[in-house]
Order: sequence, then C-alpha cells, then structure tokens
Amino acid sequence: MPADDLTLWQRWFRRPQGVWLRRALFQIHLWTGIGTGLYVLLISITGSAIVFRNEIYQSAGSGTRVVQVRGAKLPADDLKKIIRQKYPQNSLSFVFEGKQPTTATEVWMEHGRERIQRLFDPYTGADLGDSVPQAIRVAAWLARLHTDLLYGDTGRKVNGIGAIFLTSLCVTGAIIWWPGVKTWRRGLAIDPRSNWKRLNWDLHSALGFWAFSLIFMWAITGVYLGFPLPFQKIINHYSPLIQYALPEEVAFAPTGASTGSFVADEAKIPPAQAKSFNSGKGRRQPIRRSPGDNFIRWIYYLHFGNFAGPKTKALWVVLGMIPVFLFVTGAIMWWNRVLSPAARRARTLAARIDTPVDASA
Repeated sequence: MPADDLTLWQRWFRRPQGVWLRRALFQIHLWTGIGTGLYVLLISITGSAIVFRNEIYQSAGSGTRVVQVRGAKLPADDLKKIIRQKYPQNSLSFVFEGKQPTTATEVWMEHGRERIQRLFDPYTGADLGDSVPQAIRVAAWLARLHTDLLYGDTGRKVNGIGAIFLTSLCVTGAIIWWPGVKTWRRGLAIDPRSNWKRLNWDLHSALGFWAFSLIFMWAITGVYLGFPLPFQKIINHYSPLIQYALPEEVAFAPTGASTGSFVADEAKIPPAQAKSFNSGKGRRQPIRRSPGDNFIRWIYYLHFGNFAGPKTKALWVVLGMIPVFLFVTGAIMWWNRVLSPAARRARTLAARIDTPVDASA
C-alpha cells in the first residue's frame, strides 16, 4: 500500500518517524528536557541523598549529651547570666533543663531571624556545643532543598510546577519511544557495537523505557507534594480523610523529621478527636486512619522510599540517579543535533539551499 494511502494510525504503527505529530512531540520532549535539566539534576541528587535521612536523624540524635554530676546544679539565674556573658549579641529564648541529673541543659537563643541551639553543663555553665548535630543539620537542609527549594510554600509550588514538566517529559518520552513495529525490540536493548552516537541514543531510549513507571511515579507524587489540596479533595470525595483533613475542616501537618510519619496538629483537632488522640497518661495515641489517609501515606512512602528496609532504600538511592543519567544522555543528543559543528554546518547548508538566487547578480 502506498504511504499516502495509509491512515495516521497506520503510519504511526509502521514508521512513526515520518509523522508530524511525532516530530512535534520530539521537539517538546527535547527542549523541555534541556530547559528543566538543572532542576532534574538538583531534585534527583537531593532525593537520593535524603532517602536515609530518618536513620541519620535517629542515629545522630539518639545520644543525648551526658554531663558529670558535680554537686548541686547552678541556679537558673546564674546559668542565664553565664549564657548572656558568652553570647551578648543574642537574646535568650528558652532554657530546657533535663529531668535526669546527667542530662545537659539545652538553650535556645535568637540572633535576628536565626535560632541558635546550644547545650550547657548545668553544674559548671560550660558551653558543650550545638544541640543539633551537624549530620542532622545537613540532612534537614538537603530535605528542605528537595521539598521546597529552601523557599517555603513558594518553593514547594515551584517544585510542583517542575514535577508537571517532568510528567510531560515522561508522557512525551513514552510516545516518541515507539520506533515502529519492525524495530520496536531494538528500543528495549543496547548494542555495544554501535558507534558512540547510536550507543548514547540506545542508552537513553532503553533506560527511559525500563525506568518509565518509576520516574512517572516520582513525577506524579511530586505534583501532589507541590499542590496537595486538589488531590486531597478528590480522595476525600471517595474516602473521607481523617488524618489529612482538608484545611476548611481540620488542618494536619507532618511531625518532626525524626519519625517520617504524619500526625495531626493537636491545636486544630476537634474536641472529639483530641480526646482520643491524647488519651492515656499524657501520651500521644495515633488517631485512626481512613483508606484515603493510607493512600496519601503511600504517596509519601513511594516518593521518598520509606516503605521498606535498608536494602530497598539503598536501591531507591541508586534508582533515584536514573533521571540524572537520562538528562546527560539527552543533553549529548541535543548537542549533536543543535550545537555541534556538524549540526551547524547542516543548518547553514540547508539555509543556502532554501535561499533564492538573485538573477541580477
């Protein structure tokens, strides 16, 4: 059958490279990947770096600074005087005295908009250093960089937009991956005997195919993390949320970084729920969860890899670098097609061919 007699679907099925829609989607995929490349690099690297953050928090924060008991503790006013003498530029906010005689006293100070947290010996007034270990500071900084780009709610929304672009990369990549019915198997593997340009193409194509589901999952869950409310409204329609209630009902927030779980903000829990939440001898009791709550929890688990043990998390760290590899191979293809000397010469030649000749010259 002549090519002109084939339908669009038939041409796509047999030889999609000649279909204008496929060429348009290829350009969208190419330039979207280049435009968001640095963002993808940042998010992928920081995402892999924080997979084990809960273990870092627990390990680094488990050893409370222990002091030697030396008679009676300093009076509170005397300790505060020592602190003010050592940090005259800071304003003293809180002093937390440990219940055990061997526990150091934690002190919070403010310097402008910066909070300073230090440990002091309650018997001698000696400065024992930061109350937050450096490992926790670094892990928390990387977690903030990944989730909100160090810019609060605005950064979280920017992250959501970036996740939308990543979703479009996944969709367009899946469509343009199809090479045709005769050669589709070649798109699943890599031929090491190919020249380097073809090898780079095969690496990008095959890895993109096999990693599509994983990257698409990260993209969609990333959109949720940036713009959770529309998702929560849809989920709430089918399974009323308890733990992740909507803002106009009950506001809920994540706990501190040390647990990786999510609990309700006590200050905003209705009295009926607050009673069950705080039941017992002053101990926090977990509130019940609906299927919708569990669904949202799994969004976090899958995105951050917090659903299994160390081996799975280690795998998540490695897999989290796949988008970096795809960006690098995609950037090499972009260079070959757009910026390389051969590509520039080809464009120049095409321009000369298309330029009309002046007969009077």
